[in-house]
Parts: sequence; structure tokens; C-alpha cells
Amino acid sequence: QVQLVESGGGLVQAGESLRLSCAASGRAFDRYAAAWFRQAPGKAREFVAYINWNGLSTKIDNSVKGRFTIARNTTKNIVNLEMNNLKPEDSAVYYCNSGGYFSNDQYYSGSYWGQGTQVTVSS
Repeated sequence: QVQLVESGGGLVQAGESLRLSCAASGRAFDRYAAAWFRQAPGKAREFVAYINWNGLSTKIDNSVKGRFTIARNTTKNIVNLEMNNLKPEDSAVYYCNSGGYFSNDQYYSGSYWGQGTQVTVSS
């Protein structure tokens, strides 16, 4: 079993930065890929970024490429999402996911989800 807890969300102005963290517990996490998703009100949950089990392979969605980066600390079992130059359209609840896999340029989410952290970007 893997438990995921997100943190780092908040209210910022357009152009500012935030770092989201996903802290994982459970011995299997170091063998799992991880990813970030987001969901804005009235919209479907969407993929944001993926990182493989050892942190050497990543994928960033085109909508945030060049502004967001993903990294993991394998010692501390933490996956971070660094978000720069935030825009109002980035406002959403951000979720951490693990246990999935990446194939054919797409991440298939696993069964482990965090509770989410709210990001609000004002214009």
C-alpha cells in the first residue's frame, strides 16, 4: 500500500511560482512511477507531469511545458512539481498519483491518489 499526501498549494498572482510536494509512505513507492494531475471546477481531471521510478525519465504535458518541471527525491520518497510563471488557467486542485505506467506517450494512472492541494492563480 502507498499513501500520498500533497502540500504546497496556495493563492498566488499570475507570473509567480509554487512548488507542490507529494510525500509518499509505503515501501513500494520507490518502485513506482508517479504523476501529477489537476482538475479545475467543471472540468475533467487532466494529466500534468510524469516521472518514472528512479527519476531519470519525465514527461510534461504540452500545456505547461517550459513552465513546470517534475522531480523526485528517492531517498525521502517525495515527488515535487515546480510551477513557474503561473497563469490563471493553472488554477485547479492538483493531485498526486502513483502505481501507474507510461506507454505510447501516455501515462495510465495507478490506484494510489492523494487528497489534492488547491492552487489558485489570480490575474
